[in-house]
Amino acid sequence: MGEVLSLEEQGESAREFIEGLIDEIGLEAEVTLRLVDGETVEVVVEGQELGILVGRGGATLGALQELARTVVQSRTAGPTDRILVDVAGYRAKRSEALQRFTRQVAEDVISSGNEQALEPMLAPDRKVVHDTVAEIEGVETRSEGEEPRRYVVVSARGASSGPASDSDD
Repeated sequence: MGEVLSLEEQGESAREFIEGLIDEIGLEAEVTLRLVDGETVEVVVEGQELGILVGRGGATLGALQELARTVVQSRTAGPTDRILVDVAGYRAKRSEALQRFTRQVAEDVISSGNEQALEPMLAPDRKVVHDTVAEIEGVETRSEGEEPRRYVVVSARGASSGPASDSDD
């Protein structure tokens, strides 16, 4: 374990790891760093035919992000800040599509009065669902199940049988 790294140094360490991995795989991509806020840095990967780095439903991207975090954690003596990885704008596209889907589900729940359980999804996707529903009057969410099969239930406000949306999502 090394010295305590600043947010920028942590980001640079993650960027170098991702860039090296991409080189080893034999892909061509530009890997840059973007400071999101005072405690979050994002490694941005842009290029052609990078689907292999995203995987089905973003699963490979999630694993890539966890690997980058683990590498940074092994190189710093202090706590690590939030490190995100995005490939070809996948996270923004996924978030927009998930928000549209969630709004439709919320409308269905409001009109029918019947709660709907969504397919299991990764924590970042569950957070998008929770945040989207929080902006809609008359519906609420809760997470159920255990990883990796954890899922969100959308229900009419006050009609849920479980706790409100989990803070860990």
